[in-house]
Amino acid sequence: MNAETRLALPRPELRAKTATMRRVPAFLLLGFTSALLCGCASVSTDGAKSVQNTLDGDGEASSYGQYLAGQAAVNHSDSASAEAYFAKAAGMDQEDRSLLTTRAFTSALLAGDITEAAVLAPTDPDADSGLRHLGALVRAVEDLSTGKPKLAHAILLSPDASAGNEPAAALLTPFAAAAAGSAEASIDHPVIVGEPVAQFFANLDQGKLFERARRYDEAETAFRALIAKGDPGGIASLSLGEMLERRGRDAEAVAIYDTALGAKKDSEELTAARARAAAHKPPPPMAPLRSIAAEAMIAPATALLAEKQEEIALAYLRMALRLDPGRNEAWLLVGDILDGNGDAPGARAAYAKVNSGASQYAAARIKLAWSYQEAGDKDAALAAARETVAQRPTDQDAQVTLADLLRADERYDESAKVLDGLIGPNGEAADWKLLYMRAVDFEESDRWADAERDLQIALKKRPDEAELLNFLGYSWIDRGVRLPEAMAMVQKAVDLQPQSGAMIDSLGWGYYRMGNYASAVDQLEKAIVLEPGDPDVNNHLGDAYWKAGRKVEAQFQWRRVLTLDPTPKLKAEVEAKLAQGLDHPIAPVVASK
Repeated sequence: MNAETRLALPRPELRAKTATMRRVPAFLLLGFTSALLCGCASVSTDGAKSVQNTLDGDGEASSYGQYLAGQAAVNHSDSASAEAYFAKAAGMDQEDRSLLTTRAFTSALLAGDITEAAVLAPTDPDADSGLRHLGALVRAVEDLSTGKPKLAHAILLSPDASAGNEPAAALLTPFAAAAAGSAEASIDHPVIVGEPVAQFFANLDQGKLFERARRYDEAETAFRALIAKGDPGGIASLSLGEMLERRGRDAEAVAIYDTALGAKKDSEELTAARARAAAHKPPPPMAPLRSIAAEAMIAPATALLAEKQEEIALAYLRMALRLDPGRNEAWLLVGDILDGNGDAPGARAAYAKVNSGASQYAAARIKLAWSYQEAGDKDAALAAARETVAQRPTDQDAQVTLADLLRADERYDESAKVLDGLIGPNGEAADWKLLYMRAVDFEESDRWADAERDLQIALKKRPDEAELLNFLGYSWIDRGVRLPEAMAMVQKAVDLQPQSGAMIDSLGWGYYRMGNYASAVDQLEKAIVLEPGDPDVNNHLGDAYWKAGRKVEAQFQWRRVLTLDPTPKLKAEVEAKLAQGLDHPIAPVVASK
C-alpha cells in the first residue's frame, strides 16, 4: 500500500430527492476517513442519544434519516452502529445505494466485522479504485479465514488486490498458496521495493514456509541471512531457534538465543526460549498458517503507523485479527489507535483481549488501568493495576504503575509501600527513579527525613539530574535550611533546563528566602511566563511583589491564585494575605515541586 492510500471516499454529488430524501449537504461528506477512525462496537450514552435524536427528527423510515444516524454514530466513535445505519439506508435508497454501501463497508471494516465488510466490499469497476482494491484484500482475508484458500489465492493474484494493497497482498499471497496446497507457489519470494519492514517479514515468512515444505536447509539459510543483517527485536533468532529445537538441535538453538539476548537482554520471549531449549523441553509446534498470515498483515500495519496513516493501519490490524484473533500484538496496537483517537471504550475492549500469558500483557493492562484513571474511574483503574501485579508479580512496570495510581489518588503511604518492595532488595543500589518517586510519597506523607534520605541517595547516583536537584534544593529552600547549598542546586537545575518554569520558580523563591527581593521578582516573573497557571508560582510572585513594595501587583497575583484551584492550605494562606498582607506572620505552606 503506497503512502497516499486512504479510506477516503470520492465526493459524489447526491442527486436531488423527494421530501423523504433531501439532498445531503456537502459538508457531511467531508472528513470521512478521520471520522470513521473508531472501531468500538459499543455506543456511549451521548452517542446513543445523538443517533436517536437524529432518527426522531428525520424518521426511521427515511433513508436520509438512516444516513444521518450513521453519520452521528461515526462522529461518536461507533463504527458498528454506523455500519448498520448505512447498510439500512442503502437498502432503502436504490439511487444512492453505491455510496451508502461503501460507507457501510468502511464502517464494518474499521469495526472489525470482516465478514460483513467482505459482503459489502465494492466490486463495481466504477467504484473508487482505492476502496475497490482494499475490498479485494478484505474478501481474500475472509476467504482464507473460512477455509476457501483457492478463492483467496485467486483474488490476491488479481489486479484489484495487488494494485492497491502492496505490500499486504504480496505478504499474504504465499500463505494463501500454501493453504491451497501449492507448495511451490508458497515459496515464491516476494520483492517489495521501498518497504523495508514488509521486505523483512517477506523474507522471514519465506523461511517459515521453507520449513513447512520440509526444505530445512533453505529455511535455515533464510533465517541466518536476516540475523546477519541485524535482526531487530530478535524475531528471526526466535524463528531459527525454534526450528532448530524442532530438529533436535537444542545446543545450537541455545547459542542462537544467547547471541540474540546479548543485543536484547530484556526479551521475555528469548529468555523463555533459551530456558526451554537448555532444559531440552518440547519445542513449540509450527504456528498455523493463518497465524503466520496474520503476522504478515501486522507488518505493513506497523509501517503505516510509523507514517501516521492510522486509518489504513487499523483496517490491516482488523484483518489480521480475523485471520488469528489471538494475535496479542495486534490487539495492543488496535487499542493504541482507538485510544489516540478518543475511543476509550473501544481501546479498553482491545487491551482486555491481550492474553495473560502474552509478552504484551503487562503493557496492555497498564494502558487499560490508565484509561480508567483518566476517565475518573479510580476503582477500576486500581483493580486493573492490582490484577496485573498479581499476574506478573516480578514485572517492575506493573508495580510502578500501581504505585503511580495510588499516588495520583493521594494514597501516598500505600504507594510508598509498593515502592518499598522494589527498592528494598537493592538498597542504595536501587534505580534512582524509584527513590525519587518514593521521596514524593514520603514528602506528601509528612515524612521529610525519609524523603530527604532517598533524594540524597538518588542524587549521588545522578548528580546532574535536574529533577532531583530541583526537588531537594527547593525543599531545603522552602524549609529555610542549607540555603547556599540549595541555591547552588537549583541554579544548576536551571542551567540544565532553562525553559523549566518550575525550576526558575525555585531559584526565584530561593532569592526571596535570602532577602534578595529584586532578584526574586526578576526570576519569578520569568517563571510566571512559563507557568502562568501554576498557583504556587503565582503565590510566590505575589509575595515577592509585596516585599519589593509593589503591593497592588501582589494582591493581583494572590487573587489569581484563588482562581487556579489551589490546595485548601494554600487557599487559606492566600486569603489571610489578602486580608492583612505580609506585615503579620503567616504560617507558610510547603509547596510541592
